[in-house]
Amino acid sequence: MRISVFLLLTASALFAQAPAPPAVPASVIADRDVVYSNVGGQQTMDIVRPREAAAGTRPAVLLVHGGGFRAGTKEGYIGLAVKLAEHGYVAATANYRLSPRNQFPAPVHDVKAAVRFLRANAAKYGIDSDHIGALGGSAGGTLVLMLGLTQGVEEFEGSGPNRDQSSAVQCVVDEYGATDFTQSYSKSVDAAEVLPKFLGGDLDHNRIDHIRSSPLNWVTPNAAPTIAIHGTADPYVAYEQSLWLVEKMIAAGATAELDTISGAGHGFKGADAAHADEKAIAWFDKYLKPAPARHRILISDHGPNGEIVEMEWPSARVLWKAPNDHGHDVQALPNGHVLFTINPQKKVVELDENHKEVWFYSEGLEHPIAAQRLANGNTLIGDAKLGKVIEVTPDKKVVWKYESADLANMRSRNSHRTEAGTTLIAVEAEGKIIEVDQAGKIVWQWQAPNGKNRRLYMGRRLPNGNTLVSLSDPGELVEIEPKGTTRSVGGANPAVQMGWTSGFTLLPEGGMLINDYTGRRIIEVDAKGKMLAQWRTGSRTIASIDLVK
Repeated sequence: MRISVFLLLTASALFAQAPAPPAVPASVIADRDVVYSNVGGQQTMDIVRPREAAAGTRPAVLLVHGGGFRAGTKEGYIGLAVKLAEHGYVAATANYRLSPRNQFPAPVHDVKAAVRFLRANAAKYGIDSDHIGALGGSAGGTLVLMLGLTQGVEEFEGSGPNRDQSSAVQCVVDEYGATDFTQSYSKSVDAAEVLPKFLGGDLDHNRIDHIRSSPLNWVTPNAAPTIAIHGTADPYVAYEQSLWLVEKMIAAGATAELDTISGAGHGFKGADAAHADEKAIAWFDKYLKPAPARHRILISDHGPNGEIVEMEWPSARVLWKAPNDHGHDVQALPNGHVLFTINPQKKVVELDENHKEVWFYSEGLEHPIAAQRLANGNTLIGDAKLGKVIEVTPDKKVVWKYESADLANMRSRNSHRTEAGTTLIAVEAEGKIIEVDQAGKIVWQWQAPNGKNRRLYMGRRLPNGNTLVSLSDPGELVEIEPKGTTRSVGGANPAVQMGWTSGFTLLPEGGMLINDYTGRRIIEVDAKGKMLAQWRTGSRTIASIDLVK
């Protein structure tokens, strides 16, 4: 009985002496000990966010503590979480399973589960799920690097919850994290003690896990933008570890930057810590807080995704999307309506502002590749297989037609009615554009030099009477006067090189958005053809683009 009382009193004393969670200022809300996974026991995070209500969602940052994979707690990053919240972020500082009981890849599984939790609960915490970053120091730096480098690597997802969500992060801040464990032993005061516990053996007996757990070995061009902040006098993780990572990422074509703090050791303090925080917040501001949208655009994704998409420019933030079965053309109509082609289904469709179908045309079509709503309410449709362009009324009566064998069997592409009432038709197979009047007579045409070896996708008549056309091999946008070429964007100009120029649209400030079909990007140029911005489209293969007015 005395022993029981003694144990009870001792436990009570220990409990009473446990440190209270770090306090947070009244400007933020802190949700403590939120369970994000139950794999290997409860894994928790503290979520800190601005108290002031936001008009929309906020980007989020996952903070991952250090401690040699064997120690440390989420509370160590509460101060930075508060600072991030005061800068407009939702900051989550997370625990994860520690060694030696839990070894690689358990903590990688945990931090990926933490990211998935934030996305799954984005509505609850006011998170912009398209913009989540990660920061970690030391062991935490290694773990956030694995977040940024192993997107889509199934073996690192683990068995935690919310597997329907992505664990990808949009940018990474690594503070003195190890990147190559096979090189750690010779330049670290504690690697020989720490790494065998984390990896289940030393380098001589378990080299394979030293390789698999090293972020340096997972670098690809698709890596999240990463800044590595490292001191030159670090005795635990050699400065060279960050240098190797950044050099390899840049060589792979990924975005990476090294911020060197001369003379700093492991675990920044004072002015070095303030500098690191400033750099980190600037990095997050750059990659998690997209620039205000200057335009809204529509794209027709002709590739594997098979959809039309409305997005903001230049952030490429998706606003909505609808399937187009790998169609080619899209046009923004007034009041939020959209006109687009669904080539395999042999029809042209109009969606309303709620993205519901309100009109379609399919009579006699085989491969509708171009569609334009005219000022008179009729619709111009180009069929590349049949080699004809028709004008149909809202009640689906054909009131005009141009037909030619030169356009048939997939030899033609986009067609477009000019303000003068003529129709521009791209004869892709000939690298030629023709202009046809209402009587069906060709009144003007232009042949690209070496046109048999080039592809001409579309043409547009400008207010000055000139004509813009897009070409391939090399990708080029050419402005043509009635008597010849006046200017070119791309082509032989090394400043802007494109593979296959397809769709383009004019911007009100005088520039253009141009789609590089095989280069998989959209570029913005000013009125003089200077590149201002670009978006790498990834898996998207875009045929047409239009400005939402």
